Amino acid sequence: MDGLTPDFKFEPKHYKSDVNPIWCPGCGHYGVQAAINRAFAELQLDPAKVVVVSGIGCSSRIPAYTTCYGFHGLHGRALPLAIGLKLARPDLTVLVAGGDGDGFSIGGNHFLHACRRNVDLTYVVMDNEVYGMTKGQPSPTTGPDWDSELQPGGTGISAFRPLGVALQSGANFIARGFSGDLNGLTKLIVQGIKHPGFSFIHALSPCITFRPEEREWKNLTHSAGTGPTSEFNEASRRLAEDDGLTTGLVYVGDRRPYAPPVAPLVDTRTDLSQIVAEFRI
Repeated sequence: MDGLTPDFKFEPKHYKSDVNPIWCPGCGHYGVQAAINRAFAELQLDPAKVVVVSGIGCSSRIPAYTTCYGFHGLHGRALPLAIGLKLARPDLTVLVAGGDGDGFSIGGNHFLHACRRNVDLTYVVMDNEVYGMTKGQPSPTTGPDWDSELQPGGTGISAFRPLGVALQSGANFIARGFSGDLNGLTKLIVQGIKHPGFSFIHALSPCITFRPEEREWKNLTHSAGTGPTSEFNEASRRLAEDDGLTTGLVYVGDRRPYAPPVAPLVDTRTDLSQIVAEFRI
């Protein structure tokens, strides 16, 4: 931002754009957006040095709602975009925003390999266990017996377990927050951004339009009651016993982030005639 004085302090409002969110009233994503803005302010990040990347879905509208640089990519492709950006510009803070459909269905393979590669970025997935933008289809994290007009009797398919998959795939920081716990979620995002490597934050974010029963999450979510572990086996044990509504920091690894050397920027412009000449037989 131009014209900043030495004593200037960023506040959450400085990360909020003039674009008004069009989420449904009561959507949990409002809380996640507020937590992201608060986390940026707590870290005093210059919006010009932050990039928010997303795919497609209700949650993926977030880049437009911030004053940071943003990239609204293709469905499920936010992570490879963000990884390429971070490797090319390691000086930037990169945060990826997504949802359970975008991140764990069409983007599921990218999720596995982003955990494995361990590039230094933060991935916040807003999970409401339903495809909200396309009117209520079951998502990968929907329980097998969730009955709806679009899937009478439920899918009968086991729900995807994001935290366990992230651990097994090599994520360096694994946590779960709740959009209704603004302070707790803000703290997790701050910790995720500060921690080197791939940080995954599973944010429970109710969709009360298509899943009104998720209003009860505010009464059902609960703290793990234990601090994070750096032991893989211990984290596996905890996640095996997890009921899906436990919040807090689960696992903190110490793997070094993947960061290949970046060549200095040079002027690579070439006259078109030179390129044509190279293809002459």
